[in-house]
Amino acid sequence: MKGDDIRWMRLALKLAARGRRRVFPNPMAGCALVRDGRLIASGWHRGYGLPHAEAEALKLAGPRARGATAYVALEPCVLFPGKKTPSCAQALADAGVARVVYAAGDPNPFVAGRGRRLMSARGIEVVSGVLEREGRALNADFLERMRRPASRRPRIILKMALSLDGRAASLSGESRWITSGASRKLVGRWRAESDAVLVGIGTVLADDPKLASRGMGRNPVRVVLDSRLRTPRRARVLDGRAPTWILSSKPGRLPGAEVIALPKGRGGVDLRAALRELGRRRIRSALVEGGPAVWRSFLEAGLADEVRVFIAPKLLGGARRMSDALVLQKPALRKSGPDFLIRASLWPVPANR
Repeated sequence: MKGDDIRWMRLALKLAARGRRRVFPNPMAGCALVRDGRLIASGWHRGYGLPHAEAEALKLAGPRARGATAYVALEPCVLFPGKKTPSCAQALADAGVARVVYAAGDPNPFVAGRGRRLMSARGIEVVSGVLEREGRALNADFLERMRRPASRRPRIILKMALSLDGRAASLSGESRWITSGASRKLVGRWRAESDAVLVGIGTVLADDPKLASRGMGRNPVRVVLDSRLRTPRRARVLDGRAPTWILSSKPGRLPGAEVIALPKGRGGVDLRAALRELGRRRIRSALVEGGPAVWRSFLEAGLADEVRVFIAPKLLGGARRMSDALVLQKPALRKSGPDFLIRASLWPVPANR
């Protein structure tokens, strides 16, 4: 591996990261065209359906691309049924690029290895695996979705938000907002990067969430586990801003949503049947936001792949409303072996002290 390869690949990955939350369900992609040790053009994938990074860079480079080296985050794509954009591997070959270096292979069965073979057949030197770990980390969600066949269940991420005393809601059932604005913004990003976001009927009844990406990108499919079909007709998940699927063991109709009848399981809808149905509908990743009964069901069934837990510096105790929570002052976090220790003051220090 050449030192310059690492230098320019870092740039390609940095360019690719600009597409975060913009390109779903495509991977993030960046391209740096280099000749004689100098950058002659660069590009990045700006949005789903828009030109890929290689096409952007080649357009800027024009005839200067001949004999250059292209550094790209992922194996250049090829044509396949339903593809919206031209083949990047073909475009690189037609432009006379002499060498292509990429970080990670594309596991998409329509692409995997075909881009490399096309370029090699056209006389291009192809090098793979440069900063592969970084490249795979950048597009981890895409790579996981491509490896997981549509017939299998989606990858499940449990998102939990708890108070410091381990509560997910006040005594009245209210759970918005335990976390801060910064954390909610991060959740918006996670939603935009997921095929679907899933909650139980308890969350819909208590908080009436929109389950939108909060301006962080496209809105995912909204999925509600509602075995007895209790979703109110005025619920905000039925606002039409994104598809809403109500998974229920009770057949019925609900304006603004598709009601999907599924077998009844322990305590509600059969979770395994629900995830098989989501997989059949090409949902490969789902952010499960709860509430607690839903988290417990997924964990007990062994159906969760990852957990992301927010711990808010609040004590809910016997608070009936979220506004009654005791907010801790200046919390500090440190590790104690495998544990986390949080220290904080219970009351603000008076200004005249």
